[in-house]
Amino acid sequence: MADILVVAEFSEGTVKKTTLSAIAFARTAASGLGGSFSILILGAGASAGAVELASYGAKEILVADNASLKDYIAERYHPTVVAVAKEGGYSVVVATASSFGKDLLPRIAMALEAGFASDVSGVSVNGNQLVYKRPMFAGNAYGYCTVTTPIQVVTVRQSEFSPAPPAGGTSPQQTVTTTAASAGDARISFVSFDQVKMTRPTLGEAKVVVSGGRALKEQFNEILNPLADVLGAGVGASRAACDAGYAPSDYQVGQTGKIVAPQLYIAVGISGAIQHLAGMKGSKTIVAVNKDPEAPIFQVADYGLVADLFQAVPELTKAIQASKLLQPVSCLFF
Repeated sequence: MADILVVAEFSEGTVKKTTLSAIAFARTAASGLGGSFSILILGAGASAGAVELASYGAKEILVADNASLKDYIAERYHPTVVAVAKEGGYSVVVATASSFGKDLLPRIAMALEAGFASDVSGVSVNGNQLVYKRPMFAGNAYGYCTVTTPIQVVTVRQSEFSPAPPAGGTSPQQTVTTTAASAGDARISFVSFDQVKMTRPTLGEAKVVVSGGRALKEQFNEILNPLADVLGAGVGASRAACDAGYAPSDYQVGQTGKIVAPQLYIAVGISGAIQHLAGMKGSKTIVAVNKDPEAPIFQVADYGLVADLFQAVPELTKAIQASKLLQPVSCLFF
């Protein structure tokens, strides 16, 4: 029997949707090993966030609510996670492979002297061992591994683990003491976070994503924004579009950007390099618009349109707007 500790991502007073993917992993792993899972939430105001997590079937919600954790700094967060993992006797510590998880979990693995499986896209149980499925070569191949250390640390891909639905009931809360950072780590202070504020859904949480490539050039926003607005979609971009300055780096989808798996992904003027495909090919439905019929994007697209995007996308936007006047947009895609 093995118990699992989920580290929740909590910021700006809310629990991020990414946490639900880690909970989905924990449910599967705990069920296979005959154990249970708990959720640790850290940060100033974490007690309020714990209420959001109470209905997901955790054995307990561990709350580290402390003003010293007001702004996320890995060096301030990881001592508390390490202490809870040791004292609770957890066999696995898991978070989603978001920017938060990728920054925090490797530090926790080092402090626990634990084996680390990152970017896990699947998990199975073989006897009393967890077997992790991990993408390799930009997602063109998969490898399977086991971790043999007493404690295992894992990050899971949000695009591969569907958000866990509520399980009913109410998990009890328990307050945990915040562990102070070492003298060296305590010298690190939070200065500022220059965040791109989006009025649209964030890429990790959007049900529809409209992405553009370098072919859009300076008309990136002019072409994509009206389509994204009418669909209530998040806006993404290829690395080439970001490198060229047509879109901010926060928009980048791909192996070195954000990994997304929305219900609908519309790729406009994107050729389909393997690095980009690695970030979006888990999408439920993929639509591609490209004037090159040999573009690799068409190999993964469910629907493809070989056309001049500067003409096709505005026409598509107008058609959707006209359809919305007749029926809810939800009827079009979901």
